[in-house]
Amino acid sequence: MNTGGQAMQQEKKMPTETEIQPKQLNDGSAVLIQALKDQGVDIIFGYPGGAVLPIYDALYKNPISHVLARHEQGAIHAAEGYARVSGKAGVVLATSGPGATNLVTGITDAMMDSLPLVIFTGQVAQGVIGTDAFQEADIIGITQPITKHNYQVNDINDLPRIIKEAFHIASTGRRGPVLVDIPKDIAIELFEADDHVELEVNLPGYQPTTKPNFLQIQKAAQAISEAKRPLILGGAGILHAQAMDELKEFVERHQIPITNTLLGLGSIHGDHELSLGMAGMHGRYTANMAITDCDVLVNIGARFDDRLTGNLQKFAPNAKVIHIDIDPAEIGKNVPTEIPIVADAKEALKALLAQEFESPQTEAWLEKLRASSEEYPLWYKEDEKCLLPQQAIQIIHRVTKGDAIVTTDVGQHQMWAAQYYTLNNPDHWVTSGGLGTMGFGFPAAIGAQLAKPTKRVVAIVGDAGFQMTAQELSLLQELRIPVKVVILNNGGLGMVRQWQEAFYEERYSQSLIPVQPDFVKLANAYDLKGYRIDTLEEAEEVFAEALLSDEPVLIDCRVKLLENVYPMVAPGAGIDQMIGVSGK
Repeated sequence: MNTGGQAMQQEKKMPTETEIQPKQLNDGSAVLIQALKDQGVDIIFGYPGGAVLPIYDALYKNPISHVLARHEQGAIHAAEGYARVSGKAGVVLATSGPGATNLVTGITDAMMDSLPLVIFTGQVAQGVIGTDAFQEADIIGITQPITKHNYQVNDINDLPRIIKEAFHIASTGRRGPVLVDIPKDIAIELFEADDHVELEVNLPGYQPTTKPNFLQIQKAAQAISEAKRPLILGGAGILHAQAMDELKEFVERHQIPITNTLLGLGSIHGDHELSLGMAGMHGRYTANMAITDCDVLVNIGARFDDRLTGNLQKFAPNAKVIHIDIDPAEIGKNVPTEIPIVADAKEALKALLAQEFESPQTEAWLEKLRASSEEYPLWYKEDEKCLLPQQAIQIIHRVTKGDAIVTTDVGQHQMWAAQYYTLNNPDHWVTSGGLGTMGFGFPAAIGAQLAKPTKRVVAIVGDAGFQMTAQELSLLQELRIPVKVVILNNGGLGMVRQWQEAFYEERYSQSLIPVQPDFVKLANAYDLKGYRIDTLEEAEEVFAEALLSDEPVLIDCRVKLLENVYPMVAPGAGIDQMIGVSGK
């Protein structure tokens, strides 16, 4: 006969074998790697060091593809190229102190050009933060002005949430870099894996506006309909929003000409009959004059930077300005705006396409622009003794049929590439626009190639900028990345020298580089094929062979030393005041 106590014991559910086992514990590093996998991360660009050794150990045990750059700057520029071409957030991992500070240029570059990056930096243990410990740097304080957001993880339980928020913030709204600083003790602290649940992003203070205001769309439609000389300015926001189809339909339906910013190139086919090409400091004459003469200017996804506008008092003086931008801080910041529309470019164009309004009468306006384009084309004077950089770009375009992904640094080669490599496809132009970073183009090409392994990628760089990140040639050999590196070698800092010629009475102070490496031998030292070009005939032959090969190559293209980029708008001038127009 059972007593009451015995009956109660029998009614209790006996624990199973699973239930009596302790909860599985992972350290912070393992939690980080799993969270990256949950975000769909397939590649990390990084460089190890003491503060991130636990993270690299977790990566060893539970691998995600990792690209070991030879310098942190190479890693972050490669991540930028990957992000620009893939549309996904580029992921960077570096150690504390100098590892983190070596990323600052790339972080700033990504911030100015709206590229989504998530950067993980190691940090010294929390107990010694603020004591000037070995390899300690206040990376949160350093990067606060140059990131979209940054975090320092102070509680292991916050790590999964922070990672999810970081990717969300980087990839939505106006995209940009987000930094997550992880102290070493957090990276090794144990975390109860069973406590990790699917997290929802809850950021009440961060709610980007993507849908346009209906009344503002109506105002824009009316202004466009009434215009006699409408013009669209296409910026990078069109590419970030993947709004190319909507843009093409809109300009064709209403027969509105379009010009592009440097970063907006590729948003419409370069040979489209309504495209005027690039505007700005080294833009086409007709594009700049169209901005000056238009009566309605529709800016879609551009921020009116100074290299586009020139003297603001003389910019679009006759135009009613419609500005579509996902970042409200950009609207009205530089150019007074009559019709502001805060929205994603794709959503705004879809809303405009849904409006039934009469197209503006643009026949006379288009005819005037066509005549101007014919009268004032891009130009250069051939030199029988020298290969011109413009000729080199044109041959590259012809050999690749305009279908290569092109990356550049900043300077003369960048402008020549923008002018003479007519872009046929979107997301095929990777350049440093806002910050103008030397050393960007080559590592960015590596990231672009990893993002699109089947595409042909050509890095068009200057001899000076290339030497800033030339050590990344190791990756071409190690990973057999078939990037084609074309050095437009003019023996110095070309754009600096051009400004010294134009504005400093040809005082070439430290802009010429008298001693350079043999770039072909440098390529050979990394077991890569190298070519040297000195003449137009050699350029035809070498580019046809090298650019169509399936292996990485470096081409030292010796071009005319004192060649300048034209047209050009002088500092302080209006964009209608151009130097070197059609040879006149």
